Amino acid sequence: MSYTTLISASELSGHITDPDWAIVDCRFSLEDMGRGHRDYLQAHIPGAVYAHLNNDLSGHIIPGKTGRHPLPKPETLAKTLSNWGIDAKVQVVAYDDKGGAMAAARLWWMLRWAGHDGVAVLNGGWPQWQKNGYAVANSMETRKPGVFTSCVRNDLLFSSAGVLKILHNSKFCLIDSRSADRYRGENETIDPVAGHIPGALSAPFTGNLGSDGLFLSPDDLNTRFQDLLGDIPPECAVFYCGSGVTAAHNLLALAHAGPGNARLYAGSWSEWITNTDHPIAKGSW
Repeated sequence: MSYTTLISASELSGHITDPDWAIVDCRFSLEDMGRGHRDYLQAHIPGAVYAHLNNDLSGHIIPGKTGRHPLPKPETLAKTLSNWGIDAKVQVVAYDDKGGAMAAARLWWMLRWAGHDGVAVLNGGWPQWQKNGYAVANSMETRKPGVFTSCVRNDLLFSSAGVLKILHNSKFCLIDSRSADRYRGENETIDPVAGHIPGALSAPFTGNLGSDGLFLSPDDLNTRFQDLLGDIPPECAVFYCGSGVTAAHNLLALAHAGPGNARLYAGSWSEWITNTDHPIAKGSW
């Protein structure tokens, strides 16, 4: 059985010693970029390797051109995945401590972009693992290297030029995954320019989770996205956030709900604002 969206802590607990399963700890904090690794060394799921958002799941930033977390080159990603012992037959499980919202969903999307569908996010993440009292480890871990061969699916990806083309196209739907106040251009503490891409709808990724930190049911998620998309098919929906990280949470939720695969504007808001010719909107619309 292959897990392609979410996996529960109980399901994962039976596979922590399976050599054909790779567990990746993606904990990360924007406020303290070394915290995730420190937390990993204190305690993590046994067998898990550590992925750093900036160093492992992002490419090189080019000031004035890229966003805060540009995608790595496919060949660089393939090398990283190979070093983690991931190849075509390996089931990958990613987790973080924010319900998949910080970097686990990012790795999920990146693997799918690279052509590997056997990847899931731990539902409830590290807090859920701890809540259930499952085993933990506290040493740096590695896996026997494998050979990952990329088969890049650029149909899942959108560029800023592509976004410009669909701004006034009613056949597409552009969705902002950041908090509602950042979407409106209020309380912007991360990027130097506030606002959103004109025409984008607001759908904060936090709306995918219940009060227990778990994803809503597929039916509830389907209702959420149906209300947003209406008659627009998932492949014509483009999600973005601040830097292409938390938008993947919405993409994961949509895939788990069942309608299909939407697309990611990976550069997101932090890339959009590098071009002063790009239009910007504020307020509720």
